[in-house]
Amino acid sequence: MKYFSQFMLLIVAVAVFLGLQYQYWLGENGHAQHDALLSEIAAQQQLNDNQVAENNILRADVRDLKTGLEAVEEHARLDLGLIKADETFVQLSTAPTTTKSTAPAATAN
Repeated sequence: MKYFSQFMLLIVAVAVFLGLQYQYWLGENGHAQHDALLSEIAAQQQLNDNQVAENNILRADVRDLKTGLEAVEEHARLDLGLIKADETFVQLSTAPTTTKSTAPAATAN
């Protein structure tokens, strides 16, 4: 009887150990879910870093617009087509050019 109770205690200990291992590896809030959350956090951190960089660019743009006229003039030139007095506007086309011979062929009589 002495060995039987020790054997049953060992069986219970192994069952508890296996239950805890299952909970750790596969259970709710276990190791697999932890790894998934870490990858989601890394992806979100990358998005946040990109957004911070864009915000810094916008802040610099706003600061330039508030402090100097160069930024205002640049925006007016690009967005509104501003041309100052004594300036000549030249527009270059980037469209490909094709040449076709439209002269009629000489007919021999």
